[in-house]
Amino acid sequence: MTTYTKKGEKMRTIALTSLALSLLLAGSAIAADNAQLGTRPFYLVDNMADSQLKTELQKCSAGPFAKTDFSIGHRGACMQYPEHTKESYIAAARMGAGIVECDVTFTNDKALVCRHSQCDLHTTTNILAIPELAAKCSEPFTPAEIDKVTGKVIKKASAKCCTSDITLAEFKRLKGKMDAANPDATTVEEYLKGTPSWRTELYTATGTLMTHAESIALFKSLGVKMTPELKSPSVKMPFAGNYTQEVYAQQMIDEYKAAGVPAAQVFPQSFLLGDVQYWLKNEPEFGKQAVFLDERDQEKTFDHNKPETWKPSMKELATQGVKIIAPPIWMLLTLDQNGKVVPSAYAKEAKAAGLGIITWSLERSGLLTDGGGWYYQSIAKATDNPGDTMEVLDVLAKDVGILGIFSDWPATVTYYANCKGLK
Repeated sequence: MTTYTKKGEKMRTIALTSLALSLLLAGSAIAADNAQLGTRPFYLVDNMADSQLKTELQKCSAGPFAKTDFSIGHRGACMQYPEHTKESYIAAARMGAGIVECDVTFTNDKALVCRHSQCDLHTTTNILAIPELAAKCSEPFTPAEIDKVTGKVIKKASAKCCTSDITLAEFKRLKGKMDAANPDATTVEEYLKGTPSWRTELYTATGTLMTHAESIALFKSLGVKMTPELKSPSVKMPFAGNYTQEVYAQQMIDEYKAAGVPAAQVFPQSFLLGDVQYWLKNEPEFGKQAVFLDERDQEKTFDHNKPETWKPSMKELATQGVKIIAPPIWMLLTLDQNGKVVPSAYAKEAKAAGLGIITWSLERSGLLTDGGGWYYQSIAKATDNPGDTMEVLDVLAKDVGILGIFSDWPATVTYYANCKGLK
């Protein structure tokens, strides 16, 4: 029988713990390489109108399915998991997302964390249910005002809670929830509810929030690439005196360098062209894969089929060094004279300028029976059943030639990409 000193026991425990951790991380990576898609992609294919594409996709039903960079986990797998949580990220990787997103913002003590917006804690976490943290919110919860006679809402409920309102330690006390709020609420408990009927609360028992650095470690363990989005600050910059936009943009890249992540594994994103230009100049290896998220459609004169309404032009963006552009789905598509979904002038001009295209976000609109809402606004007349998801995806992949697509439920894209041989 082998005996150990107390020091030896401690060293053995550390060794076993390290081994267990290594095995756990290896298991996570293996799980990501063997995608588990569940039933949803099959449901969508079954609901397609009869076509050559439907027949082709049905032939893939036996699998096997593997992860693919064409499938990008949008905030993880947030159609059913609380966004930007550990659980959501793991679900996305298990569904075969080859790239997973952490939207990056900062706390009051300038720690980088994963949240879609600097000021979304009141709808994406339980902060309002923790009185001492709720008291630090930029705008406290205000209940809806109800007309005592008619019972109608006179004024909607409101709140505004930001990561910059609290420290990292306080942020880590929060639990993620489905992004939703009830504007007719008269209590905090009512306000925290409001999840759309096409989503679910089944996976909200845990919602582990993550720092940006923690997301990097998790993504490395899962064997996926990373696409952080530097979120536009909701607070005035520079923050706290000397925290400038440039310092913020550099800090995000520095955390990948500190973790030993090669630039080829990272696709930094921003809606601010200045951030992309900063990375191109100061971190060129990361900058050459930087993604310019396009919101030029917010200009009143913008028309995705009229190049003269885009400022700057596609060629000007390319001249400035932009390599990849990422508009919402609708900007890439239009209907021809026969009502068929085809690439828009926007898509054609981007390709002609040599820009790679990524788009967002599939599986974020619920049922497509009513046209699909905002993400499908340019082709609403052609989207009226769930199976149209696959038809739209096919046009984006085959005719537009996108590099990949963000999805709130990556399994759908993974299925299509595997069937089409997209890596």
